[in-house]
Amino acid sequence: MKRKNKEIGGRVLSSFVLLGAVFVLLTVMGSCIKDDIPYPRIAQNIRALVAEGESRPTILDSVTCQADVYLSEAVDIMAVRFSEYVITEGGTSDPNLLEGTYDLSSPLEVTLKRYQEYPWKVIGHQEIERYFEVEGQVGESVIDVVARRVIVSVTNRVDLSKVRIVNAKLGAAKVSETVPDLRPGWDIDLSHPFKVVVTAFGRSEVWTIYAEVVESLANTTSVDAWSEVIWAYGTCPEDMTGGFEYRESGSEEWITLDQKYVSQTGGSFYAYIPHLTPLTEYSVRAVVPTQKGNEIKVTTAGTADIPDGDFDQWWKDGNVWNPYPEGGDQFWDTGNTGAATLGQSNVVPTDHTVTGTGQAAQLETRFVGLFGLGKLAAGSIYTGKFVEVDGSNGILDFGRPWTLRPTRLKGYYQYSAADINYADKQLDFMKGQPDTCHIYVALTDWAGPFEIRTNPAKRQLFDPNSPSVIGYGELIYSGKMSEYKEFVIDIKYRDTAKVPTYLLITCAASKYGDYFTGGAGSILYVDQFSFDWDYPEGMSPLKLLSGKNHIQSRNSKAQYKK
Repeated sequence: MKRKNKEIGGRVLSSFVLLGAVFVLLTVMGSCIKDDIPYPRIAQNIRALVAEGESRPTILDSVTCQADVYLSEAVDIMAVRFSEYVITEGGTSDPNLLEGTYDLSSPLEVTLKRYQEYPWKVIGHQEIERYFEVEGQVGESVIDVVARRVIVSVTNRVDLSKVRIVNAKLGAAKVSETVPDLRPGWDIDLSHPFKVVVTAFGRSEVWTIYAEVVESLANTTSVDAWSEVIWAYGTCPEDMTGGFEYRESGSEEWITLDQKYVSQTGGSFYAYIPHLTPLTEYSVRAVVPTQKGNEIKVTTAGTADIPDGDFDQWWKDGNVWNPYPEGGDQFWDTGNTGAATLGQSNVVPTDHTVTGTGQAAQLETRFVGLFGLGKLAAGSIYTGKFVEVDGSNGILDFGRPWTLRPTRLKGYYQYSAADINYADKQLDFMKGQPDTCHIYVALTDWAGPFEIRTNPAKRQLFDPNSPSVIGYGELIYSGKMSEYKEFVIDIKYRDTAKVPTYLLITCAASKYGDYFTGGAGSILYVDQFSFDWDYPEGMSPLKLLSGKNHIQSRNSKAQYKK
């Protein structure tokens, strides 16, 4: 033992001698050594941001370095406080958002720093619900927030010097005061511009209310043509029932639309006209019992199959299976490129199909790695392209160009859930629960493919609540199935006028696979995907439209003069 201690001591002494010599040498050479060692680049990101009184969670985009904060009406957007603020470990923030209040009425510049500076923008969003309704009104009022004016249309039967208020709200709920008070049941004089003062958080705005007398009782305000469905919008006096008539180009016969397809709120109404022919011109007009409205002509769009929706086309490149023909056009892709870096493809073709012929896609969640080192890879297939591997994570382009508006996504699936045995720290409570599969479809107005990043340090995932999502529908299932089952996903549109630019369809064997959470051994089969373009009888797509101000936004016009 003493001999070993002597040997160790000798090594230590030799090491000190060597270090001393190196120190002397560096001291002598110090005057001619340049400090040109580059600092490492470690991206600094906002990892979490919670505002007091937020209406929904903040959206963090680590690619554009932008944080979108959504505030409720009761929050002063010029004095916002944050209750949670997390940035990349080791970095600094100027300013520190946990200190003080911040004006988000314009973008807030935040600089994160670790060796280099990384500028971020924090952008506040606040929607204040405003409305103004009077007796004898035709259609919805135009509420111009920028000019702070309201234009209300009424029939010539209304005495403008004594207009009765039905409902009105121009300021933020519970925190604003209006002088004079626009209380329901009160009369105001709209024979000339009527001014009111709206005060909130010590700041006042002057609003002006104008009245416009309309001669026509039925007005067709807009018509949106899809493939086999047309959406029509109209206005009429609030005490009348509005409806629509339509006819195919070249026909003399007008068809009266059944009222079951019509929804009316006050003086505004809208409807869907189903069972139409693609690529055909139609005329549509609003009607009331005593009058026909103006006519609008539109042409329905065509239809299209989902490319490779039967999942029959595959080819193998090394140990990576690709869901498209070799040398052919690619519409779908998988995470196989990432999974195969540490193992084999976990999305593969299979002859277990609905029809008993051709191929289907088998998606399996697996732990990929060597000697216990690695991570969970959820089997997934999506419309888009796998871009590259980021360490042990992936960068993907979601979406394919698409301009049509289907009504439903159909297909077949079979799922067998394993218990969740791998989980992200934040989802550790899910361990032991059955896994869940996820199939969803989205129509968006993206300018290009949406970049997905699974790296936790700069994670960016798809958000169905994003304003860029026009239509969305999903299927979520947890359990074990012994055979294929047909599914139908209704697509809920937020706006019938917007034309999509991209289509996203995603299938995953583990719903939380983006967070590396799921059950190894969960398997999802998918086959025979297709679209519907019409609405079946018995279904009310009027209920699928989301957004309280949907009708108002479609019927309002801004072509008015003071």
